[in-house]
Amino acid sequence: MNKRKKGADYEEAAAEYLMRSGYQILEHNYRSRYGEIDLIAREGKTLVFVEVKYRTTDLCGDPLEAVSFRKQLRICRVADRYLMQKRCPPDTPCRFDAVAILGERIRLVRNAFPYIPAGNPVR
Repeated sequence: MNKRKKGADYEEAAAEYLMRSGYQILEHNYRSRYGEIDLIAREGKTLVFVEVKYRTTDLCGDPLEAVSFRKQLRICRVADRYLMQKRCPPDTPCRFDAVAILGERIRLVRNAFPYIPAGNPVR
């Protein structure tokens, strides 16, 4: 199985897990010139931007370790673009979750990282 197909399969598994957890999936692989967000969902009134990371084993560490500060910054810029494109009010409640898939185990981390405002220096 190629890497892209495997990634799509894991993202679909994450979406199904989120739906069973009460999320409504709005977008898969939302892209802008700043990058991509794997899943955009709604939980109650909160708009949730979700990063999905998977590993077949933990030999290379926890999947969430791959959500670096640079990746978080990129996700925030794509989220800004999504909010602008969809004309969401400025007071729309938002958060950033992550789904870690390790082998067959799926783990959801709500509020995996905070919003990083534009203009924040890259660490």
